[in-house]
Amino acid sequence: MADREHEDTGTTLPRRQLGRLLRDARTATGMNLDEAAELVQWSRPTLSRLERGETGRVRVNDVLALCEAYGLSEENTAVAQGLAEQVPAKSWWYAYGDLIPAWANLYVGLESGATALTIFQPLIMHGLLQTADYARAVDRAFFLDDTADELERRVQIRVQRQHLLTRSRRPTEVSVVLHENVLRTVVGDNRVMAAQCRHVADMSTHDNIDIRVMPFRAGLPLGAALPPFTIMDFGGSVRGNNVTEPPQVYCEGYAGSAYLEKRTDVLRFREAFGKLQQASLDIRPSRDLLREIARRHESER
Repeated sequence: MADREHEDTGTTLPRRQLGRLLRDARTATGMNLDEAAELVQWSRPTLSRLERGETGRVRVNDVLALCEAYGLSEENTAVAQGLAEQVPAKSWWYAYGDLIPAWANLYVGLESGATALTIFQPLIMHGLLQTADYARAVDRAFFLDDTADELERRVQIRVQRQHLLTRSRRPTEVSVVLHENVLRTVVGDNRVMAAQCRHVADMSTHDNIDIRVMPFRAGLPLGAALPPFTIMDFGGSVRGNNVTEPPQVYCEGYAGSAYLEKRTDVLRFREAFGKLQQASLDIRPSRDLLREIARRHESER
């Protein structure tokens, strides 16, 4: 029954993100479920369902009342309202600057909670593998109105995200396919690219990180060009709760990003990644190629 409902009603991402935000806001105040429910004159089960992302219909005014009760800032209230307005949704696009403020990067929250990430990047280095200089060059070109301080904060956030790969306890399992384009497209300058390629080669020596390069000669393994995508798996529960978090596919675009969670969509992207991985070099030859291209960039400085 639950699986059929999931397939029919579309994505549960907005309601689960809303529930997580409200649960975190409540716990930050020190209130338990009974106290918070009484404050807004709800029943405890009703509030509990909302926090677990199990409420099919969400009234914006109710969410705003909770935000006020928890003392949320205007910015976080705007995020909650934007999420509430997206429930229910057949599919969900997070467009930069639309409904939910652009600074509230929902992908980062999902990424940090994932137990495994499966990543394909055809042109640009994935944020989890970027050096600070590479990230700085990318953001300087995209965020043209940023001050130097704002740009540096963006870079530091990127660097902080990468801790999930190298932390000593339960580092995230990552499988990556990088098209050779990523390594040869010069971002910043050749010095930046040489350091970037060496960094990725070094990261590939970690037991939890599988990085493979798909060479130019592999052609189009699926007969079509694919967008950059990340499959996120979350294990059996979320933060100690009994809420099952379904896997997500995140497809990034210039104007916005798509989150897909239908089983058929997730399966299709898993199968696509399998074919991309088969068309790629094995781990050791990929590492060798990374270091060879690093030397090439170094010689062209």
